[in-house]
Amino acid sequence: MTTPQELETKFWAALDSDRTMMLGLLDSDEAHARPMTAQTENERGPIWFFGAMDSELAKSVNGSSRAIGNFVSKNHEIFATLHGTLQIDNDPVVIDRLWNRFVAAWYEHGKDDPNLALFRFDAERAEIWENASSLLAGVKMLMGVDPKKDYQDKVAEVQLG
Repeated sequence: MTTPQELETKFWAALDSDRTMMLGLLDSDEAHARPMTAQTENERGPIWFFGAMDSELAKSVNGSSRAIGNFVSKNHEIFATLHGTLQIDNDPVVIDRLWNRFVAAWYEHGKDDPNLALFRFDAERAEIWENASSLLAGVKMLMGVDPKKDYQDKVAEVQLG
C-alpha cells in the first residue's frame, strides 16, 4: 500500500528529475497553461521557473495570482495537479542561486537581462496519481479481479503549503 507521503516523495523526485510542468493562471482568460522548466530546491517548494517579462504569463500575473501546475513524469509513472499562487520574484540572490548555462542561453544580457522574469510558484495542495495501468492490472482484470481496488492507494491529495 502506498501512503500519501510516499506519493508526495515520488512526485518531488520525479519533478526534480524531469522538470517540465504545464503552468497557468486560474484567474485570467489570457494566460493559458504552457510548458515551463521547473527548478526545485527542496521538497516543499517554492517551485521556480525562468521566463520572459514580455510573455503572456508575465503580463497576466497580478501580484500574487492563483495558479495551477500539471505534471507528468517522463515514464508516465507519476501524474500531479498542483494549486497555489504565482508571482514574479526577481530576487537577485535567488536568480544567482538558480542560474545555470541552460538558463543563460535564453538571456542575451545574462542575469541582468531586462526581459528576465523569475516566477515563484508556491504550491499549496496537490493531487498526485501513481500509474496503476500495468500488464499485471490487465491480467487481474481478465481473471475477474476488480482493478479499482488495487488502484485506491495510488492517488492522494496532499497539502504542500
